[in-house]
Amino acid sequence: MKKVRIGVMGAFRGESMIKYSAEADNAEIVAICDKMEGRAKGICDKYKDKNIASYESFDEFIKHDMDAVVLANYANEHAPFAIKCMRAGKHVFSEVLPVQTMKEAVELIEAVEETGMIYAYGENYCYMPAPYEMRRLYRNGTLGEFEYGEGEYIHNCEPIWDKITYGERDHWRNNMYANFYCTHSIGPLIHITGLRPVKVTGYESPFIERKVRNGAKSGLFGIEMIELENGGIVKSIHGDLYKDSIWYTVYGSKGRAESAREDAENGDISTIYVNIDEESGAYDTKKLECYKPETVSRAGGYGHGGSDFYSMYHFTEKILGNPEADIIGVYEALDMFLPGMFAYRSVLKGGIPVEIPNLRDKAEREKWRNDTTCTDKSVAGDMLIPVYSKGTPDIPDEVYEKVRNKWLGK
Repeated sequence: MKKVRIGVMGAFRGESMIKYSAEADNAEIVAICDKMEGRAKGICDKYKDKNIASYESFDEFIKHDMDAVVLANYANEHAPFAIKCMRAGKHVFSEVLPVQTMKEAVELIEAVEETGMIYAYGENYCYMPAPYEMRRLYRNGTLGEFEYGEGEYIHNCEPIWDKITYGERDHWRNNMYANFYCTHSIGPLIHITGLRPVKVTGYESPFIERKVRNGAKSGLFGIEMIELENGGIVKSIHGDLYKDSIWYTVYGSKGRAESAREDAENGDISTIYVNIDEESGAYDTKKLECYKPETVSRAGGYGHGGSDFYSMYHFTEKILGNPEADIIGVYEALDMFLPGMFAYRSVLKGGIPVEIPNLRDKAEREKWRNDTTCTDKSVAGDMLIPVYSKGTPDIPDEVYEKVRNKWLGK
C-alpha cells in the first residue's frame, strides 16, 4: 500500500500525529521540526527503526522530500506556514487555529485555490464519538432540520499553564482574547450541519485573579450566539471555568441528540443520547436510546476520544484519493473560527450582533484583504486590539518568572 510521507512541525502537540504517521498503514513519518533545541531529535530517537530527519529550522525542514506537512506549532502562527508549505508543493494538515487575522484568512484561501494542494483543518473534536455520530444522524435525515445546538469546551489549564506557555509574557495563550480559541466548541456543530454561520453576538466574562496568577490577560471565558444560514441558532461557550467539560447537543425538527456530561461518569463524549420521532410532528413516545458509537480499535490508543486518529486518517486518505475521506477544508475551517473572531468584535462594540463575512465570495474578500486586527503586536500594526475589552491588564514580570521557574523545575 502506498504511504504518504509526512513531516511534522511542532513536536509537542505534534507527537500524536507523529505516532499516527509512524504506525499507520497509509502514512510514514519522515521528518520532524521543532524550534526548541533537541526536542525534534529526542522524538526521533523514540523511533530508532525509522529513518526520520530532525530539524530546528523550518526553512530547512520544508526542503525535505515529503508529501505533506502537519502544522502543530503555535496556534496563532499556522496560516503563514501553511501558505509556505502549499506553495512549496506540500499538502497541509493544520492544527487549531486556522488563522489569526482576516488578512491571513484571505491569503490562506487563495493559496489553497491557486495551488490545488489539500488543506485539512485538524479540529479533532469533530471526530469524537458522540458529535461524529450526531453528524451521521443529521446527514441521513434522522434528526430532521437543524433548529438549535450547543457546544461546550471548558478546559481549566491552570495546572499545566507552565508546560504550555513556558512563562513567556508574549506567548499566544497569554495574549488571546476570550473568544479566540473557539473551534472546539463551534466546530462540531458546523461539521454536523454543514451550515454556514452568518451572524454572531459575543460575550466576554470578567477578568479575574485566576488569570493574573497564570499571566493570561483575557476574560475567563467567551460565549458566541451564532445564527446559521438556515436560521438555526448555535450557542458556544469555551474557556477556563474551574471544572472541565466537553458537551454537545443538537435539536432537530424530529428530536434531539446529545453527548453525556462528564460528571455523569458514563463515558462522557463517547456516549450519546438520542430521542427522536419517525417524522416531524409525530410526538411518539419512543424510548430514549443511549449508546456508545462504534469506533475502530486502533483509535483507542490516540488522544481526545480517539479523534486524533480519525483526523489524521482522513487527511492521509484524502491525499491517496479516497472519495470517502472526510476532511475539514479551508472554507469550513473558517466557518468554525470566524464566529469567535467576530464575536470579540461584537464585544468591543458593546455586544451588538455583527455579520460574519462569506470568504467564498471573492468580492467579499477585498474588504478584508489588509485587515490585520488582532492582539499580536508583531502582526497587528496599527490595528492592535486589547486582549481584554476593558483594556489589556498589566501583569508584573514576577508572575512570568514564577511560571517559567515552575516549568524549569526550580
